[in-house]
Formats: sequence, structure tokens, C-alpha cells
Amino acid sequence: MTPDTSRGPASAGPAFDLLARITGVLTGAVLVALVLLVCTEAMLRGFANVSLGFAEELTGYAVVMLTFFGAALALRSGSLFQVHFLFERFAPATRRIVLRLFVVTALVISAVLAWKGYDLMASSLSRGKFAPTVLRTPLWIPQLLLPVGFLLIATFLVEQFLLCGRTPRGED
Repeated sequence: MTPDTSRGPASAGPAFDLLARITGVLTGAVLVALVLLVCTEAMLRGFANVSLGFAEELTGYAVVMLTFFGAALALRSGSLFQVHFLFERFAPATRRIVLRLFVVTALVISAVLAWKGYDLMASSLSRGKFAPTVLRTPLWIPQLLLPVGFLLIATFLVEQFLLCGRTPRGED
């Protein structure tokens, strides 16, 4: 049995909805920019044998951002890291316990990775490190994607934890 997603993912409140909407808009904009950049680079190379030079660096940053933000949105919609055929066989009370254990474990891991990502970013910022590329991007800028991405995932994990505490009507 597949959950009804015609009304969108379950929500723990308007703040989570707003954050999801902002994340979706940012993700969509970056995806469009990524496609345009890759197509432009491919056309320039194919027709004029010229390269933008910076396209590879920016596409790498965009892919990292899309990975984190996409994972957060997939987690929120309930389509990430779930073995439905096994999960659906559990009794509703067991499902809630398993979900709570997953959320708490994932939250701890996300918090540690966000903290370590922040340490890495702060170290690059304080030492003034730059990428050895055409753009000479200050490394703290792309490294900022790590703590932001893990905090976004952690935020939607908190929402999942709040939602798994609710008992739907007709269960138990």
C-alpha cells in the first residue's frame, strides 16, 4: 500500500512547509542553471572548440547542493531510505517505533556531520584558502554547503519525528 501523496507530504506546521517551498525553489533554480551551463559548455566545445573554463567547477558545486537539498526533500516526502514491502508488514505501533529509531539515529549522524562540516568551512575561512581553479573560489563558500545541507536534512528529520508521534485515526 502506497501512501497518498496527492495532497503533498505530511506537515508538522507552516514553518516546515515554507522551508520546503524555499528549498524546492532553490533546487529548481540551481537545476535549471546547471542544465543551461552544461548545454552552453557542450555547444561551445562542439561548435567553436572553446571552453568556459569554470563550468566544471560550478557544476560540481551545483551537484553537491542538489544532492543535499534533493535528499532533504525526498526525506520529507517519505520517499527516501524506506523498504516499503518490509516496512508495511509491521504493525502500526512497530512502524512508529522503527521510524523513531531511524529518525533519532539519522538526526545524531546529521548533527555530527553538520558540526564537522562547519569546522572544515570555518578552518578554510580563517586560513583564507582558495580553490586552485580558474575562479579561485574561496573554499569556505562551497564548503558551506555541507553544514547547510546536513542542517536542512536534520530539520526535516525533526519534522518526521514530530509526525511519527501522531497516531492516525483507525490505528491501534
